Amino acid sequence: MSPARWQGIWSRRGLLAWLLWPISRLYGGLFALRSALYAAGLLKVQCLPVPVVVVGNVVVGGAGKTPTVIALVKHLQNRGWTPGVVSRGYGRHSSAVLAVRPDTPSADSGDEPALIQRATGVPVWVAPRRADAARALLAARPEVDVLLCDDGLQHLALGRDLAVAVFDDRGAGNGWLLPAGLLREPWPPRAGNRFQPDLVLHQRREEAPSHQPFTNTGLPEFSAWRRLADEVIGPQGQRMALDALRGQALTAVAGIARPEVFFDMLRARGLTLTHTVALPDHADTRAYADLLHAPGALVCTEKDAVKLFAALPANRGAVWAVPLELSPEPAFWTALDSLLPARPTGH
Repeated sequence: MSPARWQGIWSRRGLLAWLLWPISRLYGGLFALRSALYAAGLLKVQCLPVPVVVVGNVVVGGAGKTPTVIALVKHLQNRGWTPGVVSRGYGRHSSAVLAVRPDTPSADSGDEPALIQRATGVPVWVAPRRADAARALLAARPEVDVLLCDDGLQHLALGRDLAVAVFDDRGAGNGWLLPAGLLREPWPPRAGNRFQPDLVLHQRREEAPSHQPFTNTGLPEFSAWRRLADEVIGPQGQRMALDALRGQALTAVAGIARPEVFFDMLRARGLTLTHTVALPDHADTRAYADLLHAPGALVCTEKDAVKLFAALPANRGAVWAVPLELSPEPAFWTALDSLLPARPTGH
């Protein structure tokens, strides 16, 4: 079943959602049991010597966690911290504990860790167990004094000092757990839930109004606005104004959870999309090689560029990544800073 079809099921409590509801109850019971085992200490929570900030989704699909991690890295750097990032590296072909470098193939690192490393330049490590990645990173880079865990909200084995739950315009969908709904965990969190997020960040397009808060969560909720950057980036790092692409026949490529969101944002900026190519989220690099003969200039997300730039020959020409900029409201940064421990001295 296509992702779009699933989104339609998860957006309302229709017949198919009701048929799947008993399975979602089983899923919820298993999730509650696992959380209780961690809370009771029967499953071990591994703590690290530096603060850990977890960023993740309560809902399935891309709600904007990777742009949030990138924004957090830059904010923490501006505040004097020396951050690093750990991730499982979803979709990668390797199970090694690996440092992600600018030339690391995305097949080995995963596309999102590769994007985070290239966008920020901070140390990024991946491993099947995030705690293993964290220890390897800290051993290799002892100057790192805060870690961000990408997509780790339901990963309870790694101790956390602060957790941020990211939502997009889908909200909580129909309010049911998988597979009858969008939710990876019960929402709003139950009272006394040790692992509930500390902050909730609702992402909206630039032109959208502020969020309507969830009712009765009792959690601090904030808005963040996302927009396409004013400049696009080419395979050799060259830059050009996004507006320079107006009037051209463009093929837009997106291998993300919700490709149409990217396509709509391009159209809203006045670009003409003569072709759109929606690839599966975390698509293999080979899927991008088929775009060699796509008509016109190619535009893609930064996440796709990690694989697209490597897949196409240098003489393909006219291939541009369009970065996404995220701007949380100032109160979010104030709340985040207040929840972090004091920065270590001597840095």
